[in-house]
Amino acid sequence: MDSFSSPSSSSPSSQMSAEDFMDQLKVQLAQAYAEEFLETVRGKCFDKCITKPGSSLSGGESSCISRCVDRYIEATGIISRSLFNAQR
Repeated sequence: MDSFSSPSSSSPSSQMSAEDFMDQLKVQLAQAYAEEFLETVRGKCFDKCITKPGSSLSGGESSCISRCVDRYIEATGIISRSLFNAQR
């Protein structure tokens, strides 16, 4: 049984409250966002920065990856702030 399923004959005390459900949903959404973020950064930054895959990163590749991740985090923050401000 997954975390969203509950038997229809269960007692009210064993059912998840709306607040608990929302908390669980927020955690799952945050995990999904983090996974998507990492996959996107990994793909985009790898494609941009790693020209000759090998057993280790060169200094230039390491710097490029660091800058790429920093820019992606910065851009994500700008977009998030814009979205939250637009909702108000």
